[in-house]
Formats: sequence, structure tokens, C-alpha cells
Amino acid sequence: MAAAFLPPSLITVIWGFIGIVCPLFAKGPNKGIIQCCLMLTAACCWLFWLCCYMTQMNPLIGPNLSRHSILIIAKEWGNEITNTTTT
Repeated sequence: MAAAFLPPSLITVIWGFIGIVCPLFAKGPNKGIIQCCLMLTAACCWLFWLCCYMTQMNPLIGPNLSRHSILIIAKEWGNEITNTTTT
């Protein structure tokens, strides 16, 4: 169970550092814009990662290939399947 808790925690800490700590070191005349960009970047990247991570945890649908598609893929990858139909 701890293995499933580690990746979200680690990524949250990394993006939290970028979004909270890094803006404190911004300098120059555009300090506010740089801080805003860093915080928005961190929030958007973390949210995108979280959505992708959670989607892969329990996918709603799997691949649905027709027999013809499987035969074409097998042929292209060098594992040609003989088309034997039993009647």
C-alpha cells in the first residue's frame, strides 16, 4: 500500500517546491509576473500529472482491436499469423 502512496507524494512535493519556494527567489522589475508564472506552471503541471496518473490506475476501457487489425499489426511487427479458419 505504501508503494501506491509514494509517487503522488513525491510529485506533489516537487511541484509544491516549484510553486511555493521558487517564487520567493524571483527578482527584477517583473517579479510579480515571474512569481505568477511559476505558481501557475506548477499548479497546471501537477494537475495534468495527477489526471494522467489517476487515469492509468484504473482505466475505464481497454484496447478493442478487430481481427483484421491484429493480423496487420502482427505482419508489420514481423510476427505474421497465418489466417487459419476452422469450419
